Amino acid sequence: MTIQQQERLVFEARRWIGTPYQHQASLIGVGCDCLGLVRGVWRACVGPEPERFEPYSADWAEATREERLALAGQKYFDPVTPANFAAGDVLLFRWRDQLPAKHAAIATSSSTMIHAHDGASVAEVEIGPWWRRRLSHAFSFPIV
Repeated sequence: MTIQQQERLVFEARRWIGTPYQHQASLIGVGCDCLGLVRGVWRACVGPEPERFEPYSADWAEATREERLALAGQKYFDPVTPANFAAGDVLLFRWRDQLPAKHAAIATSSSTMIHAHDGASVAEVEIGPWWRRRLSHAFSFPIV
C-alpha cells in the first residue's frame, strides 16, 4: 500500500471521530460500533461492502467462540503480521486469551488508532501496553 493510500484511510477514519457508539450501526456522525467504523471506511475507500452482515449480539464472541472477525478479515483484507502493522491497517483485539478477537480499530500510526467502544464516541487513542497485549490480528485494506 502506498503512503497516499494509507493517508486516505487515516483521513477517512478520522472523519468518524466524535460519532456516538451505537451497536451494529455504521453511519458517520450518527452512530457506529467498532465494526461499523471499519465498514464505513471500507465504503468510502474501497467501495460497496462485499456482503451483508447478519445481526449480532453484544456477547456474540463469548456465546459462539467463533473467530468471526478474524475469518472475515482473512476473506476480505490482506493479512499483516500484528507486530508490523502500519497506518491504515485494521487491528483486531481479544479481551481474553481464550476468547475470539472481538474488537476492531484502524491504526493511524505505529502508536495510535481510531476505534469505537461502548459508552463513548469514536476516538483516536494511544496503542499502549494494555492494547498491545490484546492485539491478535492485523489486516491491510485491499488496494484503495
